[in-house]
Order: sequence, then structure tokens, then C-alpha cells
Amino acid sequence: MASASFEKPAPSASTGTTTPAAWSYFNPVSPLFSAYDRFASWRRDLGLPHPGTVENISKEVKATHLSNFIFDGARADLTKTFSMSPLFQVTHSFSLGSQTLPSSYNFGAIFATQKIFLQGGVDHEGSVNGRFNHGWTPNSVTKVNAQLSQQVGHNMIQAEHEYTGTDFAISAKTLNPWPLDLTGIYVGSYLQSFTKNLALGVETYLQRPTPDESETSTSYLLKYTSNDKNWIATAQLQPSGVFQSTYWQKLSEKVEVAAELQVIATPARRDAVATLGAKYDFRLASFKAQLDSTGKVSALLEQRFTPAFAFLVAGEIDHFKNAAKVGVGVMIEGSTLTPEEMGMVPEIQ
Repeated sequence: MASASFEKPAPSASTGTTTPAAWSYFNPVSPLFSAYDRFASWRRDLGLPHPGTVENISKEVKATHLSNFIFDGARADLTKTFSMSPLFQVTHSFSLGSQTLPSSYNFGAIFATQKIFLQGGVDHEGSVNGRFNHGWTPNSVTKVNAQLSQQVGHNMIQAEHEYTGTDFAISAKTLNPWPLDLTGIYVGSYLQSFTKNLALGVETYLQRPTPDESETSTSYLLKYTSNDKNWIATAQLQPSGVFQSTYWQKLSEKVEVAAELQVIATPARRDAVATLGAKYDFRLASFKAQLDSTGKVSALLEQRFTPAFAFLVAGEIDHFKNAAKVGVGVMIEGSTLTPEEMGMVPEIQ
């Protein structure tokens, strides 16, 4: 019994013409491949921009607001760079006097090449955290984060693979998976540009605390970017009753403003929080201020006196609770490299 051939037609030895071969969907001239090529060509002609990733859909707002930067007490970060290519540096971080967190010490190290990024740290209690990124191609990246602690319930491992196309981004993530019974948390997300300004996406969570119990939730996302990239608006909606929207605008080369609104309307909770923030960049300093509807006013000043030394002052006042917090910190960077090795031009005496 003759088997069907999936090879391309071969030219005849006598006439030089091709003889027909068995039709196959693996043949590049099949209707399926032709339709895909026409669709891909149509998408390229649209010139749609890359929308970013779901994880960083509001990164400009996060960089302007103080939620990830505010601190209290005293802190010091001492960093030393041993190599630039590949990058290798170590950091000693000290923190004490905080009203909400205990005093701590953390030792961290970073090693990075064009395709690999390794970051690890250990604190005074023996807790270990690590991060590993590997770029298989410029568009395909695998990320692994892990945290090991002596405290019960604080151990975590997270694996993610992210692929970015010219006009879309897709990722799959899992948190504390157990392959024997498939328990854990699984997250899938997709963000697609539909016009030069508008991108729509979806993110789905699947949580399986036990083999017999599972819960699924889906979020719908929207991102709108102006033609000049000077302002970005985003929205995220969960059918369970959670809505979040952000707005970021670059007023000038030195001034950025951002706003965020989060509304929770579930049977168990009804709440809303609005946050306004601004950032002003000086020549050697950066100032951030933030105000939210819960009565908190925050500010952070980072003054860099030299490229290797920076001084930080942070403050927060909670008017509703009649409480205040103040933080001071220093960041010192050192290197064993010469200015030429660091890509710097030495000063002429």
C-alpha cells in the first residue's frame, strides 16, 4: 500500500516540468498556509505597535506613584560593581527603626549577560530569594522566581514564559504548582493592539488549592496611548466587582503626573480609593509627591550628590489616623573598575 507523499513536486527529468504530488496541509502552497500568509501580511501593513505586557500595563503610573518606594525609619544600600560585561555586583542593604517592619539585613548579588539574568539574596533570618530570567530569543523569555523561608506558608516558586510579537504579548504563569495533582495557581494573559492607540487584553486566573476544589476568574483590560506617547490611560475590570483605572501624562521633560482609581463592589466589601501623584526630575535629584482619598500625603526626595552617592528623605502623614512616618536613607555605589572599563570618559585635569 503506497503512502501519501508530503514532499514538494519534483521536476521531470525529460520535460523539466513538475509532476503533481499528494496534497498536504504541510505543503507551503496549501490553502491554510496561504490564508495565514495573507493574514500576517495584512497585519504587517497595519503597522500596529507593540502594546507592552499585561504585567507592565501601568508601569508608568507605578514609577510615578510612591506605593513601591515609600519607606520609614533608616536604610542604607551599599553596592559594589566588579564587572560590567558580564554585569556582576553585590549589595548590602540595612534597614532599622521602621514602625511597620523589623530591623533587617539583606545581602544580594546580580549576574547578567545579554541572555541571562540572575539575582539572589539572603537576609539575617536565613530567608533566601532568587530570580532567573533566560531570553531564548529577543521575543521569548522564561522567568523563574523562588523564595525559601523558615516561616510556614512563606515558601514560593513561580515560573513564567512570555512571548512578545510585533503587536501582541502572551504569557503563561504558574505559582506553587504541584504536578502530581495539578494544584497551585495558573495565570494566562494576552494583550493585542487593535489600532495604533488602542490595545485590548484578557487575563485568566485558575486557582486549585486542592485537587477537588478550583476557582476561576477573568479580567478584561484596556490600554489607550496617545499618538505622541505623552499620555496613557488603562482600565481593568473583573466581573466579580473589581474595577481599576489609571491615567499617566508627561507634562514636560521633567514633570510627570499620574492618577489611579480602584473600586471594589463585592457582596463582602464596598470600597473605593483614588490616588494622585506627581514626579519632578531635577538635574541631580528626583522629587515625588502623592495624595490619596484615605487621607495619606506622601513625599520622597532622592538627591544624588555624586554618581556614587545619593541621599533619600521620605515622609508620610495620615490625616484620618493622625499618624506620621519619616524615613532617611543613603545609597552608596562603589566599583573596582576604571572609568574606561565602565564606559566613562575620565575628567581632564
